[in-house]
Amino acid sequence: MTPESGVRAGPIASVSVPVAPTSLGYRVAKRTLDVVASSLGLVLVSPVLAAVAVAIMVESGGPILFRQQRLGLGGRPFTVYKFRSMFSAAEEGSHRTRVRDLIRSEGTEAESTESVWVPIPADPRVTRLGAFLRRSHLDELPQLINIVRGDMSLVGPRPPIPYEVEVYEERHLRRLSVIPGLTGLWQATAWGKVSFDEGVALDLAYIDRRSFWFDLRLIFRTLGQIITGTQF
Repeated sequence: MTPESGVRAGPIASVSVPVAPTSLGYRVAKRTLDVVASSLGLVLVSPVLAAVAVAIMVESGGPILFRQQRLGLGGRPFTVYKFRSMFSAAEEGSHRTRVRDLIRSEGTEAESTESVWVPIPADPRVTRLGAFLRRSHLDELPQLINIVRGDMSLVGPRPPIPYEVEVYEERHLRRLSVIPGLTGLWQATAWGKVSFDEGVALDLAYIDRRSFWFDLRLIFRTLGQIITGTQF
């Protein structure tokens, strides 16, 4: 179980992010839901995971999974897993610069390819299969492993990339005061439709009103959007 009662040292030594207080009952219920649902999910979607893995190898070869460092509770680094959707690694200098510029300007027109908050349309590095995986959100399925391990939760702010946090303002850092999630209030209501600051405001609103039942509502809303093909 990932603790929510203290701050674990992160890679940004000059930043201290207090962990948002929560009741023991909520922490136990949330973690139980995370472990049971994500474990069951991995079993149920195992044929899909195998099919996607084979499809990636057939289309473009190379590694099946994309691994990237993200920051979790209190700024603690961890490795997030996704199905690889690109021909080449996304951690390029120009990509990093663009993400920094987007955050500074709160741009919403173009989105970063592997950033957690925004998509570059028609990015030539994305494979045909990768584009489908992203539209259907199947590329996110390996993050069920992150949830079982306790790095992530089903619901919470998306975990940022370290170089994104380098240009955070202090008010943005509160996103790191809770365990990051696979989906959240920003993702389920306004993903890709609002500025970075407006999205952070939604994340902070979630932190302020967290509850087991609110988490369930966001999970079912997200599942509904995936099943109906609604973009979020």
